[in-house]
Amino acid sequence: METYDFIVIGSGPAGRRAAVQAAKLGHSVLVVEGRRRVGGVSVHTGTIPSKTLRETALNLSGWRERGFYGSSYRVKKEIRGEDLGIRLTKTLEHEVDVLEHQFQRNNVRTIAGTARFLDPHRLNIRCVDDSDLVVSGERILIAVGTVPFRPESIPFDDDHILDSDAVIEAPRVPRSLTVIGAGVIGIEYATIFSALDVPVTLIEPRESFLDFIDREIIQEFVHILRDRGTIIRLGSKVVKIEKGKDGWPVTTLEGGRTIRSDMLLYAAGRMGATDPLDLAACGLAVDARGRLAVDPKTFQTAVPHIYAAGDVIGFPSLASTSMEQGRIAACHAFGLPMPPAPQYFPYGIYAVPEISTVGMNEEEVRARGIGYECGIARFRETSRGHIMGLSNGMMKMLFSLKTRRLLGVHIIGEGATELIHIGQAVLNLKGTLDYFIENTFNYPTLAEAYKIAALDAWNRMPKVAC
Repeated sequence: METYDFIVIGSGPAGRRAAVQAAKLGHSVLVVEGRRRVGGVSVHTGTIPSKTLRETALNLSGWRERGFYGSSYRVKKEIRGEDLGIRLTKTLEHEVDVLEHQFQRNNVRTIAGTARFLDPHRLNIRCVDDSDLVVSGERILIAVGTVPFRPESIPFDDDHILDSDAVIEAPRVPRSLTVIGAGVIGIEYATIFSALDVPVTLIEPRESFLDFIDREIIQEFVHILRDRGTIIRLGSKVVKIEKGKDGWPVTTLEGGRTIRSDMLLYAAGRMGATDPLDLAACGLAVDARGRLAVDPKTFQTAVPHIYAAGDVIGFPSLASTSMEQGRIAACHAFGLPMPPAPQYFPYGIYAVPEISTVGMNEEEVRARGIGYECGIARFRETSRGHIMGLSNGMMKMLFSLKTRRLLGVHIIGEGATELIHIGQAVLNLKGTLDYFIENTFNYPTLAEAYKIAALDAWNRMPKVAC
C-alpha cells in the first residue's frame, strides 16, 4: 500500500492549489482525478469552457462593435456549434497541458480514477483501466466539486433538454432557448446565447435573483436584458417539462402558461459530487445538496485530518476563492502559520454584460445603520466608453459619511471583472474617497469611472468648513 503525506481528491482550482502548495513545502502528494485528464469541473465543463464560449460568442457575433455599426452587424453571418467548439477545444487543451506540467515540475503524482474511502486514512482508487489501488494519506483534502442537479421528472436528452455540462460537451446554437434557474450559471448562459441573437426566455421561481448583488445593479441588468428582447419570468414556478411531437421541449408554468423552445437548459442548482466517496466510512456526512461542512478558517471537516475546499463546501463557489481555500487548507494541514484572510474579495459574473462586486452593497450598508453616500459613473460618460461604442455600463461606489472610507464597489458592463480589482485593493487597504479624487488614472480608460463616481459622491457629501 502506497502512503502519502497529502492526498487530494479532485484537481480543480482548490485541489490543484492545495497539491502544489503541499509539494512546495516538501511533502509527498497524490492527486486523484475522476476524469482521464486533470483540471476538474473548472477546466472541463465549468469556469474555463463557459468563459471561452462567452468570448467566442462575442467575437463571432461582433457584439462589441454593434454600438458603432448597428445591431445587425456580425463578424460571421451564420454561427454554428462547430464554430463554438473549435476555440473550446484549443483552450481546454492548453489549460490541461499547463496544469499537467505544473504537477510534473512540483513532483505531484496524479492518478485518473474514482476514489472511495475505506477508513479515515485509506482510499480505494478504481483506475480508468478498471484496476484497483489502495493508498493511505496522513492528511486528505476533498475537492471533488459539484455536478448539475438533474431531477428525475425532467426528460434530459442532452440535445434539446440539457444541463450546464451538456451545453459545453456538445455546443450548438439553438433557434430558441429556455433557461430554468436565474443563478450565476443560468444567467451566464442565457446572456451568452442572447448575444448570438437567440430568443431567450429566463424562468426563475423566486421573485428575485442574484440576491447578493446590489439591487440597483440588478435593475440595470434587467433593463439591458429586456431591452434586447430577453423574456424574464420571475416568480414563475415550473409545473411540468415535456417533449412535444417535434422533440422540442414544452415548459408549463403555474397558472397554465406554456413556453416552447428548441433547447431547454436546466440550471436550477448543483450537487456536491460526493456520492462515490462513501464518506460514511471515514465518519463524515453531507447535507441535502451533497455538500460538506467545514471550519471557515481552516477548512477542516469534522474529522480533523480531512479537509474540504471549493464548490463542495458551497457558497461562494468561485474558482478564485476555491484556489485560496485549497492553499489555506494545505498550509494549515502542515502547520504553516497563516496571516488573516483579507476581509473582502471580488465576485465576478461573466454574463453579457459582466457584473462584478466587492464589499458591501447598499442594502447591507443600510441594514448596518452606516451613514453613507453613493456615487454613480456611466461608462458612456468616459472617453474610452465613446471610443468603444458603449451604450450601457455603470459603476456604483459607496462611501462612509463619517470616515470617508470606501464601503463597496459594484460594476456592470464591459471589463467589470477586471476593473473591480482597483476597488478591491483600496477597500482592503482601508482607503478613502480622497484616493480616487487625488490620484491620476490613465486617459482614456474605463478606470476613469472610479474618479467620476468618487466626484459624484463627493458632490453630495456634507462639506467641512475651512
